[in-house]
Amino acid sequence: MAEEKKNCNCDEREQIRRGMVLKTNLGSIKKKFLVLSGKGGVGKSTVSTNLAAGLSAKGYKVGLLDIDIHGPNIPNMFGLEGLAPLVTDLGIMPLHYSDNLKLISVGFFLEKRDEAVAWRGPLKHRLIENFLTDVRWGELDCLVVDSPPGTGDEILSIVQILDKIDGAIIVSTPQDVALADVRRTVRFCQDSSIPVLGLIENMSGFICPECGKSVEIFKSGGAEKLAETYEIPFLGRIPIDPSITVTGDEGKPFILFYPDSESAKAFSKVIDKVIEYL
Repeated sequence: MAEEKKNCNCDEREQIRRGMVLKTNLGSIKKKFLVLSGKGGVGKSTVSTNLAAGLSAKGYKVGLLDIDIHGPNIPNMFGLEGLAPLVTDLGIMPLHYSDNLKLISVGFFLEKRDEAVAWRGPLKHRLIENFLTDVRWGELDCLVVDSPPGTGDEILSIVQILDKIDGAIIVSTPQDVALADVRRTVRFCQDSSIPVLGLIENMSGFICPECGKSVEIFKSGGAEKLAETYEIPFLGRIPIDPSITVTGDEGKPFILFYPDSESAKAFSKVIDKVIEYL
């Protein structure tokens, strides 16, 4: 009986300690943003990558936290696949892409590239908590959180753990099916008291590399109308550019390698609006 009480007290003390460490870590981060999408395949990780890279290139100290546990793409998009964070007695050291940009993802901890992460909610919650408690982020101007599609376990966990989120950036494509899911995401943010920083329409038209003319492959404008309906900011349209796919596969943030392209300029305008908020 005495042994059980001792173990209980130890667990309680450890929980209190972790809570204090978490509070200290979060206190060193000025702004915390979620990048959300109602459905998969809309380019959410691409937006997260270029948002974080663009902000860091402008001199802001940025952390990029990948909580897409079942589909962690951030290591690939920065060309850091196969590398692992340094784990010390002081905690986990995030990987540095540059002096101003730090990254963490479950993808850095997988032994094999095709290893599946088949976890239930409690394990995912604990991992996300560890990423915020045990990772030594240091002083950050902002933490960008790349989330999985929808509003499932991971989103609920990050909202609970962060307690205060400064804004959500919602990514959509122009199709009606994507916009229908965006409505649910907007409603989730409203119900969770998360300010919607803005809505991005990705894959909005195609800029012909030969003539520079914009061609509406999927149509465009639906996300902007939706933003007007819900009275939330519209951050901009990102045109389709084949180089975005190429740079993503090569592990090069598009905005850093093709800064003069129309799509990169569109990303820059989005970043400027985020900086206004910062």
